[in-house]
Amino acid sequence: MLQVSDQEFEKIVGDGIDAIPPRYLKHLDNVAFIVEDEPTQAQLRQLGMRWNDLLFGLYEGVPLPRRMGTTKILPDKITIFKRPIELISRSKEELREHVRHTVWHEVAHYYGLDHKRIHELDGTNPNH
Repeated sequence: MLQVSDQEFEKIVGDGIDAIPPRYLKHLDNVAFIVEDEPTQAQLRQLGMRWNDLLFGLYEGVPLPRRMGTTKILPDKITIFKRPIELISRSKEELREHVRHTVWHEVAHYYGLDHKRIHELDGTNPNH
C-alpha cells in the first residue's frame, strides 16, 4: 500500500480535476470536491456495499438531466476517498491514474451517465 500526505493527495485530486475534458469541465457548476480518508458506514449502506468493499469516490447530488432547469438546489458533492485508492496503488503514478479515473467517473455521474456509458467512454472494463 502506498501512502502520501494529505496535502499531496489533495494536489493529485486537483490535477485529476484539471484533467477532466474541457467540454465537461466548462459546464461543471455548483459542485464541491471533497477528500475524505474513507467512506462512512452510512455511505456504504446507502450504496448496498459491505464494510470490506472498496469505494474510491462518491457523487452525491442531482444529475444535470434530472434537474429540469432548476437552479435553486444545494451544491452537488464529489468525494474522493484517499485510503481505498492508496490501498490499491503500488506507485505514485498508479495512484495518480486511479485518482484521475475516479474523478472522471464521479463527474460523469454528475452528467447523468450510468456505469455502462462511463466505461464505454473511458475504455475500461465495467467489471473492475
